[in-house]
Amino acid sequence: MDEEYDVIVLGTGLTECILSGLFSVEKMKVLHMDRNDYYGAASTSMTPLSNLYKKFGKDMGKNQDKMGSLRDWNVDLIPKFLMAQGKLVKLLVHTNVTRYLEFKSVEGSYVFVGGKLHKIPANVNEVLSSALMTFFEKRRFKNMLEAAVAFDKNDPKTHKTVKPGMTMAQVYKEFNLGRNIQEVTGHSIALFTTDDYVNRDCSETFTKVQLYQRSINQYGVSPYLYPLYGLGELPQGFARLSAIYGGTYMLNKPIDNIKVEGGMVHVTSEGETVKGKMVVGDPSYFSDRVKRVGKVVRAICILEHSIQNTNNSLSCQIILPQSQINRKHDIYVGCVSFAHNVAAKGKYLAICSTTVETDNPESELTPALNLLEPIIEKFVSIDDVYEPLSDGRDDKVFISKSYDASTHFETTCDDILDIYERVMGRPFEFTEKEINQCGDE
Repeated sequence: MDEEYDVIVLGTGLTECILSGLFSVEKMKVLHMDRNDYYGAASTSMTPLSNLYKKFGKDMGKNQDKMGSLRDWNVDLIPKFLMAQGKLVKLLVHTNVTRYLEFKSVEGSYVFVGGKLHKIPANVNEVLSSALMTFFEKRRFKNMLEAAVAFDKNDPKTHKTVKPGMTMAQVYKEFNLGRNIQEVTGHSIALFTTDDYVNRDCSETFTKVQLYQRSINQYGVSPYLYPLYGLGELPQGFARLSAIYGGTYMLNKPIDNIKVEGGMVHVTSEGETVKGKMVVGDPSYFSDRVKRVGKVVRAICILEHSIQNTNNSLSCQIILPQSQINRKHDIYVGCVSFAHNVAAKGKYLAICSTTVETDNPESELTPALNLLEPIIEKFVSIDDVYEPLSDGRDDKVFISKSYDASTHFETTCDDILDIYERVMGRPFEFTEKEINQCGDE
């Protein structure tokens, strides 16, 4: 190994691989190491299916005959969807990593309200036919969405019913929108994970509504995309990008010690020490520099059918808002299938996740699991969620956050762009190139 690098990256999760690629494009000398012998770290894809059973200590037994070809399975341990016009797709286009990947639209997005699943309206006609709201609410909801999409806090012409500085609570009151519509807007369209947003400036929510609307306009059915063969292709795509620009990758390299000395970060692996001007990595490499802020429970479920009341969708997202199920946190369900080349013919993968609130995490997923029955097989994991103790500016040790319970990448991308700005001393600048390189032709 060369002795000195501009940046040493530890872990090949998506966050670290994207940053490694971006740093390499900036002509930085990058060394990227992972203790595992595979890419993806905590967010890896498992194939063949027998590897998933092995990881969870399960025996396939009689189920093996139901699973088809085991090599047809690519099971993401932490599956998340991409917003068609979101930050991750912009990063993919900016770096041209799209050339390594192929995406397919997710067929629908649903919300659990009043004990039932409802499709989140993707256009005006769906608003008018939705059972989520009364006849009179439909028009008021439509008017609020139109105001949100048109709103620009710097353009007085767009300040009609809604004025800058109004909170979302005031906006809901202005349009006389009930609790169900607030749930849909805040949790399923704007994708907030708690209700704190209602007391903040409405422009924050409106920006998220505009992203959702632009993403739906891309393909017309839902705002979400998912890569064929699963998310495992994403970190490898950015790893290829880093290698093209001179980055060095080393798998199966256990990290023995990380020490800051003389203005440099010293990383020791198998008796060899390299120096970097800075180090970037996931929390698992820095136990003394992170704090636990919670836990996430996930259940990977194998099905032989589409989820009921989703119009026979081959893929979908479901959000169960916290207040609908008497919780403090939403429950998320992401469903993909053989249509995305992640399961054998006729099989589906549905992953439920939420932030843990009790001493019996698996039982917290019951409202979501009930929507999936019958389930052939279920794999449950409970993972600690970590955040760094410091921002890394002083000691040049920059640590990412653990992946949250949500089924989309927007919060992960916020972390990526935040680390990039702290490392580079300037915000990342997205290209103006039109995002039209993904999805179904």
